Order: sequence, then structure tokens, then C-alpha cells
Amino acid sequence: MNPMLGLGLLLAGLLTVEGLLKPNVSPKNHGAVNQAKEWKGKRAAQELARRNIDFGFKLYKKLTSIGPSKNIFFSPLSISTAFSMLCLGAQNSTLAEIMQGLNFRNIQEKNLNEGFHYLIHSLNQNTQDLQLNLENILFLDQNMQPVKKFMTEAKNLYNADSVPTNFQDLGNAEKQINDYVSEKTHGRIDNLVKNIDPGTVMLLVNSIFFQARWQHEFDPKATKEEDFFLEENKPVKVPMMFHGGMYRVGYDNQLCCAVLEMPYYHNITATFVLPHEGKMRQVEEALNLDTLERWKKLITRRVVDVFLPRFSMTGTYDLKKTLSYLGISKIFEEHGDLTRIAPNRSLKVGKAVHKAKLKVDEKGTEAAAASGMETLPMEKPLTYKLNRPFLLMITEKIIPAMLFVGKITNPSGA
Repeated sequence: MNPMLGLGLLLAGLLTVEGLLKPNVSPKNHGAVNQAKEWKGKRAAQELARRNIDFGFKLYKKLTSIGPSKNIFFSPLSISTAFSMLCLGAQNSTLAEIMQGLNFRNIQEKNLNEGFHYLIHSLNQNTQDLQLNLENILFLDQNMQPVKKFMTEAKNLYNADSVPTNFQDLGNAEKQINDYVSEKTHGRIDNLVKNIDPGTVMLLVNSIFFQARWQHEFDPKATKEEDFFLEENKPVKVPMMFHGGMYRVGYDNQLCCAVLEMPYYHNITATFVLPHEGKMRQVEEALNLDTLERWKKLITRRVVDVFLPRFSMTGTYDLKKTLSYLGISKIFEEHGDLTRIAPNRSLKVGKAVHKAKLKVDEKGTEAAAASGMETLPMEKPLTYKLNRPFLLMITEKIIPAMLFVGKITNPSGA
């Protein structure tokens, strides 16, 4: 038996006769119990994060097969968090479908909830160097009487707000939802919801905002306008940033692509994958957890001259449509089972919207102080120039968890 887990179980059983009538847990023992609980939450979070990587790649492949030349950017972790929260209200085949689609089959519901609780509280940060805000907001018709247990667990486990909404007045409901989301995200996400379907009684908004400061910032004076070559080899002009420094970089001979890791502050890393011309599809088809692990092993620290486009990117997805590609549909249909939210009503999710925003510039965060000079070894630098379509993954390295995955086919957004 693991010593930490054994300690937690032992403490639960140490009750004196007085304790049976009047529980008395010393601060020391209470701390040990909390430590064991946190350890269990972290272990569950690590397993969820691992499975979420394969979910993210599976969803990415579906999206890119529909629009191979489009920019793609979303947060698999954010989407999984929102729908795991809805598992609190789902039962039977509806619950099984969500668990299967999210790649969480055979995980106990308690572990699922504890794992996401740990992830949400450990990832959400707002400092000078890093802003990472994950929001889940459930808008429920004001005439509904949801089960108190669902509302309490959604708030306590998933930090989700539940907002009573008058869906009989769709115009005002749309304004209320958009105003609430804008305020909650400090104006970063506006006009998210449009054209609410008549008959809607529940609407889920899931958003994530990320902005971080590079550990090694680019000098704005070195940014110059250069060509970025689209998939049809047509050039567009982009502001191309430059920085020479020590980075983890490598080349995958098997998939014909170059891999570069660029660190942000607070254990967040951006991984750029640059396929050779004509090899994007080959790399995309190979995306899975094993490939990611192989890339981590083949990259080494080298002096690298990095050329990276400056760009902003927003990915907005109708999750009703997006998740149907992965077999999750009952939760959006009349015969879905959400009776743990409202037992006496036929309930479905009328609309679910996911929005992810990314800004890549010289500093990462405006008004951040400039970093000091970096001492580099005397060796000839490699050149890593992102001037054609590339893949991007942003991960938190401690758990580790994939926050975002995307493809930049056109940094100009045209």
C-alpha cells in the first residue's frame, strides 16, 4: 500500500469513544488528510491530462479533415472540463457516450471530478507573467428547478457559475449571456452567443484565455515584414520576429519535421512543429501521445536563431457540431438523459460554444519588463524559420497538461 494513501485511511479509522460523539481532528492530522486528498487529486489530474492529449489530437484530426487549409486553434482541456461537468447531471447511455467521446472510459466518476477540480485550481492564474483563465458558465431557464446537488457540485468541483436566464425572451437572453461572459472575461470575449434556438432551456459557455510572457523575449526592433508561404505556395506578408538563444530543438527523420520548444514563464511551453513542404498531412496523421513522447526524447538544447510570425488567433467552435464528430450527440437531443440536473423534465443542451484566444508577440504580455541578456555557448546556431504552415501545442509541464493545440496555415488571418 502506498504510504500516503495508507496514512489517509488510517486517520479515517482512528476514532476514540469520545470522538464518535464529538469528532476531534487535530490540525496536524487534518493537514495530513488534506495532503492525501491533494495527492489523490493530482494523480487523477495526471491521468485525465494524459488521456486528454489523445482526445485533443482526435478532435484536431476531425477538424482539419473538414477544413485542411483553415487555421485551427482550440483547448482540448477546456472542452473536456465543460463536458465532464455535465457528467454530473447525465446518466445511463448519455453519460457513457460523453465518457467514451472524451476518452475517459473506465474512469470512476469520483476520480474524474477530483481530477478536474485539481486541474482547474492549479492552472487558473493571473500574474504579471501569465494570464490563464478557464471559465464554464451554465445558463439555465429561470423557470427550471435544477437539483441542488448538481448546482453545488458544478460550483465546488468545476468552479462553474449557474445563471438563471429568461429564454422566453431570446433577444434579451442573448444580450444577458454576452454581457455576462464579457464581464467575466474582462472584455476579452465579446458577442460570443448568436441566434439562440427557440425552446432552449440550457446553454453552456466554455472559454479560455491565455497570454504569457516568453522567458526569452524577442526584440521588437528585430521584427521585419517577411513572406509566409501558404499551402499553395502563395506568399503573404507577416511581421516576422527574431530571437537567437538556447532552445530545445530537434528533427524527426521519420515524419520529416522540425520540432522546437519555446518556454513561457510558470512552466508553460509552446511546441512548434514545422513539417517539410508537402508533409503536413503525414505529420497530422501521426499525432498521438506516443509521437509527442518521441519528440520530447529527440530534442536537445542548442543555440537556435528563431524566426516566428507575430499573430493573434481566435478559435470559435459550435461544440454541438464539433463533438458529434466524436460520437457525443445524446446530450444535445430530446432523448438524452440529464435527469440528475432536472429529474422531472426532458432536458438537453441547446447550444454549447467554445472560444479560445491566443496572442503571440515579442513579449507575450504587454507592459512586461524586459528580460536580461542570455549567455550563449560559442557554436554555430541552427535556423528555425516558421515561414510556412506549422503546428502549435501549448502545454503545462508539471502535470503535464495540453492547454491548446492548433495549426497556423495563415498568420495574417486572411
